[in-house]
Amino acid sequence: MPMASASPMIVVTGLGATTPLGGDVESTWRAVLAGQSGVNALDNSWAEDYGVVANFAATLKVSADAVLSPQEQRRSDPSAQYALIAARQAWADAGAPATRPERLAVVMATGIGGLHTMLGAWDTVRERGARRLLPLTVPMLMPNSPAAAVAIDLSARGGAHAPVSACASGAEAVVTGARLIELGLADVVVAGGAEAAIHPLTLGAFARMRALSTRSDSPQTASRPYCVTRDGFVMGEGAGALVLESAAHAEARGAAAKAVLAGVGSSSDAYDVAPPDPTGQGQLRAMRAALAAAGPAVAANLAHVNAHATATPAGDVVEAKAIVAALAEVLGTAAAARSVPVSATKSMTGHLLGAAGAVESILAILALRDRLAPPTINIQELDPQVPCQVVRDRPRPLPPAGPLAALNNAFGFGGHNMALVFATPS
Repeated sequence: MPMASASPMIVVTGLGATTPLGGDVESTWRAVLAGQSGVNALDNSWAEDYGVVANFAATLKVSADAVLSPQEQRRSDPSAQYALIAARQAWADAGAPATRPERLAVVMATGIGGLHTMLGAWDTVRERGARRLLPLTVPMLMPNSPAAAVAIDLSARGGAHAPVSACASGAEAVVTGARLIELGLADVVVAGGAEAAIHPLTLGAFARMRALSTRSDSPQTASRPYCVTRDGFVMGEGAGALVLESAAHAEARGAAAKAVLAGVGSSSDAYDVAPPDPTGQGQLRAMRAALAAAGPAVAANLAHVNAHATATPAGDVVEAKAIVAALAEVLGTAAAARSVPVSATKSMTGHLLGAAGAVESILAILALRDRLAPPTINIQELDPQVPCQVVRDRPRPLPPAGPLAALNNAFGFGGHNMALVFATPS
């Protein structure tokens, strides 16, 4: 799915986020560079009441009720609330572009959607009857609720889209936003992902499929990508948003580009609803397409990879081998590919599911900005099957001068594979 050669250059002009590490982009980034964990034990009785074996998660550092009005909270699911917070930040960071509403679009993804609204509404029906349901229950629980909330808030009339592709959703939103600009359907797009799915149902279900870490004795070290003792991911919540526009549009309004979205690629495994294809061919094809779309000059400057790396026993190794194979094709040798710093930031944020691809795109852009590859924490012993140059414990400097590029991967249950290449602006 490479970008057309005649397509306009797409740049990122605004960033916004609310995560388990911070209530905005910069506080999140500082915590990432410091190697902090956003994971904690949950203060509830779920373990006793429901038999939840992993009663810990990466919850928001700054709660939505500290940012939004009571009315905004009453009228929207937490997933939409998080999307609003991130989108407003990104919009302000971009300088609130004076764009006609008909030329402004929103692409806000989610992996699961309005889970809290749906399950809360069912509790109401069982306990108090259907007549006690909130009138806005359906609009709040729909997966397009975050996209609708942001579109209404920004008066965006150029389209409101809600990709749902599991843990690849946030990255797919960025790709979809770029497509809208390429096709001439929008001048500015607010793209990202939001997720609010920390609930005994999801914790229990992910644990049952052996995808979730159950290391309740040490929550902050439970997310350990690439470690020989990894036992699954840690659930997180939050949102990330990016403002996209063509380079020409940004230049015309005097906006500085934070990064160039140089290339994107997608594929599907068509293998299984949960585990990835063990050959990694689908992931490799997505990375190969993104790097090809970026072009040889950009690919030659690839200096960092923000890996999907969720800390599942099978997934980490499959991706790591695919990364080396993809980079070897553009850098010339496997040795050169193995020397590129690879970060697994889910070790700190937890897995934000449908928001992960957007938040990690932001982290990849900040790595280019500050020329620092963020660390991967909690690796006690690196799995010998991992061929990558994993950045451990502390940030690693990237080349201090010249153009740089970074690859961000996002893969989802069902075999959804997305890869994005960002580059420093000229």
